Amino acid sequence: MPTIDVDLQSDTVTKPTQEMRRFMCEAEVGDEQKGEDPTVNTVQAMVAELLGKDAALFLPSGTMCNEIAMRVHCRPGEEMLAHRTAHPIHFESGGPAALAGVNVSPLDGPRGQFDADAVTAAIRPDNRYMPRSRLLWVEQTSNLGGGSIWPLARITAVTDVARRGGLRTHLDGARLMNAVVATGVAARDYAAPFDSAWIDFTKGLGAPVGAAIAGSREFIAEAWRLKQQMGGAMRQAGIIAAGGVYALQHHVKRLAEDHANARRLAEGLAALPGIVLDPSTVETNIVIFEVRGATDASSAVAALLARGVRMGAMGAHTIRAVTHLDVGAGQIERALDAARAVFV
Repeated sequence: MPTIDVDLQSDTVTKPTQEMRRFMCEAEVGDEQKGEDPTVNTVQAMVAELLGKDAALFLPSGTMCNEIAMRVHCRPGEEMLAHRTAHPIHFESGGPAALAGVNVSPLDGPRGQFDADAVTAAIRPDNRYMPRSRLLWVEQTSNLGGGSIWPLARITAVTDVARRGGLRTHLDGARLMNAVVATGVAARDYAAPFDSAWIDFTKGLGAPVGAAIAGSREFIAEAWRLKQQMGGAMRQAGIIAAGGVYALQHHVKRLAEDHANARRLAEGLAALPGIVLDPSTVETNIVIFEVRGATDASSAVAALLARGVRMGAMGAHTIRAVTHLDVGAGQIERALDAARAVFV
């Protein structure tokens, strides 16, 4: 495999910094299943406060956060409303069906976002022949929407419709802190309209493992039961939870650097022949662009990789690049040099 000098495949490729590694090694630990791990308890308290909820639960992954939320909020056979690009539809190995028995109704809308009218149209009537609409799902930021930020007004509008229709609401906040840094809107304000919300520590925040979901005390009590059932309960988990503590303390504000690097990358790519990209649509750390002409996405990605730059093909003509803490401004320029050699 070629040497990778600039890895833009995802912000999940980040490695813990030396400072984070030391902090994790020195973490105080205990049995988290008994509530005796002080570092796990700390990160849970931090996330509950950050998101303005009663309590939070540390989990191995964001996917487990999502699947547990579905299982708490829905009964098998009920329906979740989510944008057709939502993570559970594409990247959780059929989890909604296999683990929660949940039907998913995909909604449309530009850049990974739907509006209140779409929710109104999707909520099922009270009819025993139809699945019962039970959960509304919002992903902030939208991954396949190019890192687009849901405006708070739109979030309020769609959740208001859901609430009037008797639905529960869930915020997939895998990249919520990117939206917070980009807009200045507090995480608790974004999370307020939702019954449950979570953040990931392993993407832009740069920790190696883990996520945390927050909600009411009743929600978290049931989430704990499902965490145990699904094999997510751990023992001396403070060693990995410490990565989340350090990330929240040190890696949030620096997300602005990733956003600036993504804009620079988008501007450089947009100037190249055969690339369709509007840099003004790049709001956070994700750059999605189309390739036209003789080169398809897979061939272009392979050619970039041969020059030490890794991006991801998301379709026949779609490529995604994601900036993160392991990619600095100089590496963005190297990536653009490689792109100039490929797209000629």
